[in-house]
Amino acid sequence: MEDAHRQPGALPVDDAAPDTSADSPPSPPDDLADINTFDEEEVDRDESLLDEVGALIDDGRTYAQAEIAFQKTRAKLTGRLLGVSLAYVAVALILLHIAFLALAVGLVIALAPLVTIWGAIGIVVGGMLLLVALLCWLAYKRAAKLGDIFSDGDEA
Repeated sequence: MEDAHRQPGALPVDDAAPDTSADSPPSPPDDLADINTFDEEEVDRDESLLDEVGALIDDGRTYAQAEIAFQKTRAKLTGRLLGVSLAYVAVALILLHIAFLALAVGLVIALAPLVTIWGAIGIVVGGMLLLVALLCWLAYKRAAKLGDIFSDGDEA
């Protein structure tokens, strides 16, 4: 069983043994093959989980930026609408003031033939002062209720 091509001192070659001269590494035993596959799957899962967490963080950042932009736009629109509304209220108050002046003048003119001009002025001014006093008293009562709501409750 001597091989003619064998070099002196070389061990005999077993034809049944696997060829170790090939480029591929030897396959691990069956019980170790599962462990290597598990490690590769775990690494894949870890990378996949990290990718998902990264995407979630990016989505959260995008949502926050969009929400901030929306709130800025909403605040600008609200500011403009508030400014226009305040201008309308100012014009309405000016017109209301003019209407009350016209009412006062009309009352003085209407009462003048009945009770001299000075009597008509006194009646109109006195009536307006009574109305102002009534409104101030009602406002004071409401402010006192508001103060009671925000007080500590320790005061008796």
